[in-house]
Amino acid sequence: MTTPPGIAGVFDRAADSYDDVGVPWFRPIAAGLVEELAVEPGERVLDIGCGRGAALFPLADAVGGAGRVLGIDLAPRMVERTAADARDLPQVEVRVGDATAPGLPTASFDVVASALVLFFLPDPGAAVRAWAELLVDGGRMGVTTFGPQDPRWRAVDEVFDPHLPPAMLDARTSGRVGPFSSDSGVEGLLRDAGLREVRTAHRTVEAVFRDADQLLDFTWSHGQRAMWEVVPTAEHAALARRIADIARQHGDGTGRLVFNQEIRHTLGRR
Repeated sequence: MTTPPGIAGVFDRAADSYDDVGVPWFRPIAAGLVEELAVEPGERVLDIGCGRGAALFPLADAVGGAGRVLGIDLAPRMVERTAADARDLPQVEVRVGDATAPGLPTASFDVVASALVLFFLPDPGAAVRAWAELLVDGGRMGVTTFGPQDPRWRAVDEVFDPHLPPAMLDARTSGRVGPFSSDSGVEGLLRDAGLREVRTAHRTVEAVFRDADQLLDFTWSHGQRAMWEVVPTAEHAALARRIADIARQHGDGTGRLVFNQEIRHTLGRR
C-alpha cells in the first residue's frame, strides 16, 4: 500500500509558502526530534517526509562533512525547492520518495527520522516496519506526532468539519482514538516493528500569530490546505470570517493569538 497520491498534490501546492509565513512551527518541532536522536558526526541519516528541510538541515549539521543525509518526500515541488536550498551541502541528497515504500537498501542507515508524517499514511504500522528494516543493528528511529490538541487549534479545525469527507474525519488520523491518541499507542508501533528501548519525549511548541490574517495564511501553508481544498470556493470567504472570529475570541485583545501544542517524539533502537 502506498501513500495516497492526493497528499503529494496538496504539499506541492503548499510548497512555496510551507513554513514560510512568519510563524516558526515546523523548525522548532523538528529541532526537538533531532536533539532527542543525538545524531553524531559521520552517521548516515534518512529523513522521511523531509518537506522544506525543517529536520534535514539540522541533521546535516549534526553529521558534518563525513556523514550523509538523504531526504525523501512525495511532493516533487517540495523536493525541488529543498534540493536547491541544499545545493552547497555535499552530504545532503533530496529525492522524491514514498514514505510507505522508500525503496532503499536494508540496513543502510544509522538513523531514521520522520516528523509529522506517520499519521498521513494509510498503514502506519507497515510503514514503521519498513523503516526499521533500513536501520543497521543498534540504529535509532525517531518519529514525531502531535500530543493532545490545544482547544484553540481544535476550534479552527471544527470550522472545516461539516465539509470534510469521512477519510479526513478519521479518528485515527486526528488522534482522537487509535495509536496517535496516546504515548503508548505510538510506542506500540515502534515495538511491533521490533525496536527496543522505546521511549517518548514531550515538548511544547508555541505558535504566535500577529492577527487573523496570518492565521489564515498559516492554514493554507501546510497539510491543512487539504481541508480548504475540499470546501467549495464560494464558501471560502464565510469560513475565513469564522476563523477570524475565533482568532478575536481567543486573542489577547490586540489581535495577537497564541496557540500551544504538545509534541510527542517517540524513539527506539533496532
